[in-house]
Amino acid sequence: MPDNLTKVKILTAFEGVPDSRTLTCYEAGGGYQALRKALALPPSEITAIVKASGLRGRGGAGFPTGLKWSFVPQDSDMPKYLVCNNDEGEPGTFKDRYICELSPHMLVEGMAISARAFGANKGYIYTRYEFFEEIAWLRTAIDEAYAAGYLGKNILASGFDFDLDHYEGAGAYICGEETGLLSSLEGKKGQPKLKPPFPAVSGYLGCPTIVNNTETLAAVPWIITHGAEAYRKIGTEKSAGTKLFCISGHVQKPGVYELPLGYPFMKFFAEEAGGMAAGRELKGCIPGGASAPILTPAELQDATLDYEDLAAKGSMLGSGAVIIVDAEQPMVELLKVVVDFFHHESCGQCTPCREGTGWLANIMHAYVKGEGKESDLPLMHNISQQMMGRTICALSDAAAMPTQAIVQKYQDELKNYLQAKAG
Repeated sequence: MPDNLTKVKILTAFEGVPDSRTLTCYEAGGGYQALRKALALPPSEITAIVKASGLRGRGGAGFPTGLKWSFVPQDSDMPKYLVCNNDEGEPGTFKDRYICELSPHMLVEGMAISARAFGANKGYIYTRYEFFEEIAWLRTAIDEAYAAGYLGKNILASGFDFDLDHYEGAGAYICGEETGLLSSLEGKKGQPKLKPPFPAVSGYLGCPTIVNNTETLAAVPWIITHGAEAYRKIGTEKSAGTKLFCISGHVQKPGVYELPLGYPFMKFFAEEAGGMAAGRELKGCIPGGASAPILTPAELQDATLDYEDLAAKGSMLGSGAVIIVDAEQPMVELLKVVVDFFHHESCGQCTPCREGTGWLANIMHAYVKGEGKESDLPLMHNISQQMMGRTICALSDAAAMPTQAIVQKYQDELKNYLQAKAG
């Protein structure tokens, strides 16, 4: 295995450590030293380090983090905000919750450093309300950080102020989209907003705002401690660093694994996750959460876990939620569950999404009952095409892409299902 693909524990450094969520344990492991180092640097240098590290957003879009920070206008006299997207509503995804379970202080420290980089004095962690334990852990960590002087006024006598609050969302998938999240944070209905203006210029309350994912922010302390070059040496040229991958389905060892980006999929599947559960056969894999197009076993053989390779194969890395589909899983049922989910979670603001997801759901409900027609397959493909790229946010695309992939790649199975029902 090349050096750049050697496994490194960054986000999972506290795995197996007793009391890892406590401030005492985090400090004993070097916690908050990165914040001390960052407070001694010019803010622009923090941004430059993160930009040079190649860190990309881990929420799904993969946008370069340091570049995003650089979009905040520094000549503005308006307040600047940092918001952590800890909503994690993508089906199959449970990596951000794992960070909160292992080391909530890693996120708190990452937020304080990131806020310093572009001049935010106020931050929010936005978590969906169902994550009861994670919310309690985060609130405890915030209280401990305040008591230790890592948050609040004049942090560590540096002259930098940063206040951090926790906010509970109502459990809407759409609030995982950054502008929908900001609408919710403002007390409005959780609906995405038109862009531009982008949040970095006009976000929360119309002020410059950066929204980053939990995993993204939690990687920042390691980068500041070890440097951009060290992080760049992990992963690939365009997909640097490590990534948390959640794997679920009929595998021997489901769970969360930290791997360098670019890691061979089959090595991860066979060695880390232990391969298929006994008596099961691989039928396909959704590599980046329910919104990612499914890949067949043949497509997976030479796949690597990075943004570029999965995109080249017609899917996407997304949130890193690897969902294994076994041969006993009827694709018609899987597709029904997927379109039902996105139809339920559509905010209804855009016609192609509101009507398109509803249309797909109605077709699939009839199809599962054996009341569908073979002509429904090209119809679903056509509906999906009309949904792509025509809405304010990407939820419509998130429903369309897996629909197109399943209809295209498992067409024979879908046709046979109808024939069996008819017979």
